[in-house]
This record gives sequence, C-alpha cells and structure tokens, in this order.
Amino acid sequence: MTSREATGLLPRSHGEQGGEIATSLSDWAHIIAFGAIGWPWLLRSLSGGRKRDKRALLDRLGLPHDALPNLGSWKADTALLGLIVDSVERLQPRVVIELGAGASTLVTARALQLNGGGRLISFDQHRDFVDSTRGWLGDYGLEADMRAAALVPAPGGWPGYWYDIGALPDAIDMLIIDGPPWAIHPYVRGAAECLFDRIVPGGMILLDDGARPGERIVMRRWRKNWPDFDFHLRHGGTKGTVIGIRRG
Repeated sequence: MTSREATGLLPRSHGEQGGEIATSLSDWAHIIAFGAIGWPWLLRSLSGGRKRDKRALLDRLGLPHDALPNLGSWKADTALLGLIVDSVERLQPRVVIELGAGASTLVTARALQLNGGGRLISFDQHRDFVDSTRGWLGDYGLEADMRAAALVPAPGGWPGYWYDIGALPDAIDMLIIDGPPWAIHPYVRGAAECLFDRIVPGGMILLDDGARPGERIVMRRWRKNWPDFDFHLRHGGTKGTVIGIRRG
C-alpha cells in the first residue's frame, strides 16, 4: 500500500513498528476531546484538493496525471504539495527530512531532482509502506533515503510517541512534518522540535494539518520554546500548514 490507493478517514494502526502502543487515560481523554471539537477539520481533510490543482502540480513537475491518483484523508493535499515545491525551488535545500511518507515523498523527491538535487530522508512507522513508497518513487526514476522507524515514547516532555530516528545529518535545510498520526495524541507532532537545533539559519519547517486545534497548540508551544524561529499558520487547502523559518 502507498498513497496511490484510496484510504479512509482515519490513519492506519500505529503499532506495527516497535510493538504495541500503550495509550494512557489522559491521552485517551485528549484524543476524544480533540476528536469531538476537530471533526470539521477531519471532514475537510477527506478532500485532497481540486482536480485541476493536482493536474497543474503534476504538469509543473513533469509527471503524468496518474502519478498521484488519490489524495485526501490522512494524505497531504495539493496545497501542501504545492507549498513544498515552492519551498524547494526557493531554498534549493541540500538536506530535507520528512516525517510521514507518502505523496509528499514523491513530490519532494521530484522537486529536488529538478532543483539541483539534494538529499531526502523520509521516515514512516510502517515498514511495508516504506518499501512500497520506495518502489513507487523508482517507477518515476526518483530516489529517497526511506527509513522505517519504530514509535517510541516521545522526548522533551511531549505526550504520546515519536519516531526512533537514529543518526541524521547535523544540518537540515527543510523539515516536513506529516506524522505520526493525531490518533496517538493531538500534540503528537510537537516532539519534532527535537530536530529544530539542526535547522540551518533560513531553513524551513512545514507542519501539515496546521489548522487543527492540536497543531495550533503545538505551534504556540514552539513559539515559546524556539524564539529564534518565526512561526505562522498559513491557511489554504483543506488543512492549513504551520510554517516556521529560522532567523539568520
């Protein structure tokens, strides 16, 4: 399975890598509460964007129109994918880290190929998904360093679980955060800040689903914890994106 297939509203189970995921009563309370108030964002996420926008994106990348047959649900929408392409063209990044593989992997790899190369390292907790996505990229002559990463207790006092990432380059030009899924905890992606000290001056962070209540709270915490970054919420698309830029 890759992002080629149509999927339901909820993400896949998250216990395949690293054993069973234990959810505390407090975490369950947050999941239920944020699910109750966040259902409008979840419903909007069923749409991956307008078909003409997807065609325009694929034309821009020189990819066939069937390269991204299915978007929406827990996948990146056309607004985020277009923002990734814009950002790669502007930054010409040497190292891009992606948390949560799928359609964004294909688009990022192609954008890098068209803009001087650059290394893409992509993490996902599902080994079969990682293997399938690697094959999907190969169908279009694209490459990425695809890594299956177990979910382990989140660092830095954040709730839930986080990727067991291992060794990474010291300097990161662009960080794309589209995982782990909110069903672990509404603040689960906040632990991405464990990588912020590697972001180079002028480097960029893109957090998908930025309009959701949980991600808004994460953004406020990041602003407090990382005053050398400028964070803002970019509305647009079906889910919004939090953008962070490290000041030089």
